[in-house]
Amino acid sequence: MKLIAIIPARYASSRFPGKPLAQLGGKPVIRRVYEQVTQVIPEAVVATDDERIARAVEAFGGRAVMTSAEHRSGTDRCWEAYRKLGAEYDVVINVQGDEPFIRPDQIETIMRCFDDPNTQIATLVRPFTEEDGLAALENPNSPKVVLDAESHAIYFSRSVIPYLRGVDRSEWLARHTFYKHIGMYAFRVGALAEVTALPQSTLEKAESLEQLRWLENGYRIGVGLTRTETIGIDTPEDLAAAEEFLKRIKQ
Repeated sequence: MKLIAIIPARYASSRFPGKPLAQLGGKPVIRRVYEQVTQVIPEAVVATDDERIARAVEAFGGRAVMTSAEHRSGTDRCWEAYRKLGAEYDVVINVQGDEPFIRPDQIETIMRCFDDPNTQIATLVRPFTEEDGLAALENPNSPKVVLDAESHAIYFSRSVIPYLRGVDRSEWLARHTFYKHIGMYAFRVGALAEVTALPQSTLEKAESLEQLRWLENGYRIGVGLTRTETIGIDTPEDLAAAEEFLKRIKQ
C-alpha cells in the first residue's frame, strides 16, 4: 500500500485560537505531531487554512498545503489537501493536529486495519480503565464507541454507551469494558472522496460527530485497539497538562 499522512490544522479554534503554534516543550504543537507521524509514515503533509501555520511547518522542514477556511471538518480539509497534492495513494491517514503524543505503534495499529481488503475506513479506540474514573467516562468531550463482534464501530456517542441497567454508576467501569474514541482516521482514497461528498446527517448534527454521517450512510468503520492514552490539546488548560506529561515521560 502507498500511504500518506495528512494533518489538518486550523488557526481559528473556538476554545484555543492558534493552538497548532502553541509552544510545548520548546516546539510548536504541530511540529510535535509531525515528528511523531513521520517516524512511521515519511510522506506527511499539514493541511492548514493559515499562512502562519504553513510558515511554521516549512521552517522546521515539514510540508504544508493551504486549504479553504470554510471546511466543516478535518476530513473535508484532508480531501482538499489530497487533491492538491497531485499524486496517487491507496490510503490516507488523518492525524489531528492537536495530538502531539500520538504514538508510532498507534499509527501502525490503524494501518494494520487495511490488511483486510474490505476495510474502507478505520479508527482507534482505547478501553477505559477503573483508574480513569467515572468523570473521564462521562466527559462529553471524550466520545465513546460500541463495537460489534468483528471490531467494527456500531455507534459513537458523547453519552456513556451502553447504559448498564440495574448497575450503580459507581460500578460501571468494573462491570463493563467501555471504549474511548481516539480521533485518528484512515481512509481508502475512494471512501474519503465519497464520505466528504455526503451531506451532514441527522445523527452527526445531534452529537456533533462526523463519523456518524458515515455510519448513517452505511459505511463500516474498522477499529484498531490501543491501550495507550493520548493527550489531545483543545484548551490552554490541556496545554498545561501536556507540559506536565512531557516532563514526566522525559524523566
